[in-house]
Amino acid sequence: MPTISHKGRNMPESPIRKLAPFADAAKQKGKKVYHLNIGQPDIKTPEVAIEAVKNIDLTIIEYSPSAGYESYRKKLANFYQRQNVNVNSEDIIITTGGSEALLFALATITDPGDEIIIPEPFYANYHAFASSTSATVVPVISTIESAFALPSIETVEKLITPKTKAILICNPGNPTGYLYSEAEIKQLAGLIKKHDLYLIADEVYREFLYDGDDVHFSVMNLEDVQQNVIMVDSVSKRYSMCGARIGCLVTKNKDVLSTVMKFAQARLSPPTIEQIACEAAIDTPQSYFDEVISEYKGRRDTLITELNKIEGVIVTKPKGAFYCIAQLPIENADDFAQWLLETYDLNGETVMVAPAAGFYSTPGMGLNQVRIAYVLNKKDLITAVNILKEALLVYNKK
Repeated sequence: MPTISHKGRNMPESPIRKLAPFADAAKQKGKKVYHLNIGQPDIKTPEVAIEAVKNIDLTIIEYSPSAGYESYRKKLANFYQRQNVNVNSEDIIITTGGSEALLFALATITDPGDEIIIPEPFYANYHAFASSTSATVVPVISTIESAFALPSIETVEKLITPKTKAILICNPGNPTGYLYSEAEIKQLAGLIKKHDLYLIADEVYREFLYDGDDVHFSVMNLEDVQQNVIMVDSVSKRYSMCGARIGCLVTKNKDVLSTVMKFAQARLSPPTIEQIACEAAIDTPQSYFDEVISEYKGRRDTLITELNKIEGVIVTKPKGAFYCIAQLPIENADDFAQWLLETYDLNGETVMVAPAAGFYSTPGMGLNQVRIAYVLNKKDLITAVNILKEALLVYNKK
């Protein structure tokens, strides 16, 4: 029979979604599953976005422009400018989620075999996007002992080869919650300037910061490397609109924009109705974000407090996003995560976590770690962590 491509065979499974069939089977058995595995917020989407969809008056749902509606891009640029981010509408191409923006970015700047340096652990789909474009991920390892801080700039520089095309970061980070300081971003800027590389920054969690003195510094505000910088963003988390699948790619580099446009034209257009909802969502009042950030801060603090009560668990307090990496007193988190769904329950309830090895590209890393998304309310988080605590006792006796 015909064979599958090397690219297809090498495409990594999602550590976030690969256990879904086991969760479905657990639910069919009547178990309640607390989902700590996926960043799907339970926060309500802003009413202005919902109302915009309800009040759409179209007789034809037609193609939108390949770059996205101009009205949306202008409004989005104004949104960034209010956050003191140096962006104009001409710098923006609307994409089908942040995922497509990353795919377009990598397809634009890399040839097969080119290398992308990424601090790990990193969002698992970065590896998938690199595989899709035949680029090679070169990891620079951060550790739980250092709260997943960026390794020294000298460590990063040692990984640069003639094949290196870019450094890719997520700020704040998924899956670690690490927040890059302005100084770190500027160190990376110096490195990409020195070696004439691109810096790609996934900034989809920019609003999700929880400690008073912390601020988000966008790569779009780097003054002397504008032609080397690409920003990726999305509405998924900001407005709890994951299903809308609207993101954007932002850069001052006109060659990058014109090349990205070729890929945008090839897929025709980003979704029409969802752009209408997203344009309306920009009018969301600040009070919405104040309440959301306050809620997530409470969830973060609750989760970390409860995890620290479990003997043998190591976890650091994330500064942003809504994830953390927890190191468990086990050897194989993949086996443990599957066992939780297949075999274990506490009073008919269990939890689903994402094994962290899938967020590393270095073999053998993260085998005893899990990523936890604190997207449940505080009561459910406490219940879920208690189930995890009791499950560990049972698992380590079997």
